[in-house]
Formats: sequence, structure tokens, C-alpha cells
Amino acid sequence: MLTLLNAKNANQEFPDPENALIEPDGLLAVGGCLSPRRLINAYRKGIFPWFNHGDPILWWCPDPRLVLTPSEIRISRSLRKILRKKEYAVTFDQAFHEVIKACAAPRSETPGTWITEPMIRAYLQLHKLGFAHSAEAWYRNRLAGGLYGVAIGRAFFGESMFYRRSNASKAAFAVLAGKLARWNYAIIDCQVRTEHLASFGGREIPRKQFVESIAGYCEESVAVDAWTSESSDQD
Repeated sequence: MLTLLNAKNANQEFPDPENALIEPDGLLAVGGCLSPRRLINAYRKGIFPWFNHGDPILWWCPDPRLVLTPSEIRISRSLRKILRKKEYAVTFDQAFHEVIKACAAPRSETPGTWITEPMIRAYLQLHKLGFAHSAEAWYRNRLAGGLYGVAIGRAFFGESMFYRRSNASKAAFAVLAGKLARWNYAIIDCQVRTEHLASFGGREIPRKQFVESIAGYCEESVAVDAWTSESSDQD
């Protein structure tokens, strides 16, 4: 049975993720709000919001969970060549609003979008508070691709990516993963399996293992405020 969350109580506890539905996989709770406190509490529990326009807020924690270890990312030979040539200039937190708006734009295979205006406003708030971050790939000074997600402790929770030019989002992701490894991040949450993320070395782990790991990583800290001390891939 789904838990109905109180929209006026951002401190309300989420139910145990093990109580999530089997079908649809991982649906755990309905309602609530998208306040920073509610969102941060959700990520700390391994839970994320996903819903379409016109639907109530839906909260998910699927089983299994696709994760990446930043230091173990696999980069294809063709992508390594692109990175060596510096075909794209990759920056961090330089165009968060543009990135999330681009991720929200309808695509040919999915004409709708789950990144609604309330979601955009919510993650802009998280960005201002220092939790939500973006990686941008620029080609000739134009935004060619990128991604955004949420960082808490030593965990990075990936949310969405987009590209306007071939391999742009892959370049942004690869550079970001390298930085996360250097910054001592332990895990990248990729939520559910896609061939694209699996090609980078993503692996599925049981939900219970994921939730237990995240609880620890979110309490740990990185050595420096990496996101503000470095704004690009230029060393």
C-alpha cells in the first residue's frame, strides 16, 4: 500500500524503501512537496521524485539500482580520443538553469517531459543551496550537452542529461566522473539501467545494499568544497 505524504510537513518520514511496489517497480509514496528539506531527506534514503505533468508527486526507489564507482568508470576508445583532443570544454555549475531546461525539453522518442516547471524550480533551489550541480559541455562557446544531479556527502545522484551534438553529454559525464573520483566521491547513483550508462561501467546492486550504502556515504564529507574550488576541466 502506498504512503500518502503530507504536503505541509516536509519532515515527515518516508516509508521503508523495502515496502515499495513491485509493479510499477519501486513506487513508494505519493504526494508531499518538493521543498529542499523533503528532497534532501529523500535522497539520503535512496528515494527520488519522478512524475509526469498533471500527476501527483510520485516517489521511487527501484530494485535493483544502477550505480557507478567514479574511479572505475569505463571510457571507450573513441570517447578518449574526443577528450584528448579537447573537442568540448567541460565546466561545472556555469549554466545550471540552461542545463536543466535543456534536459526538460521534449525529445523525439519521448515527446513529453517529467522535468516539469515545479521540478525545475525545486532543483534551482537546491542549486542555490549548494546541493544540485551541473556539468556542461561547450562547443565553440555554445552549450552542446550536459547533465545535472544532486551531491550529498560522498554520493552523487544523477538526474538527467541531454546533448545537442554527438558525444557532448558523454564527454561531460566522463569528465565529471573523473573529477568525482579525485574529489573522493564514492558512488554515482544512476537510478535505473540504460545501455548508455551500463557502457560506462554501471552495475546493478540490490536496493537494500544501495540504501544501506547511501546512508553511510551521505554522512561522510569530501576533503574540499570541490564544486566551488574548480569550475572546469582545465588543470
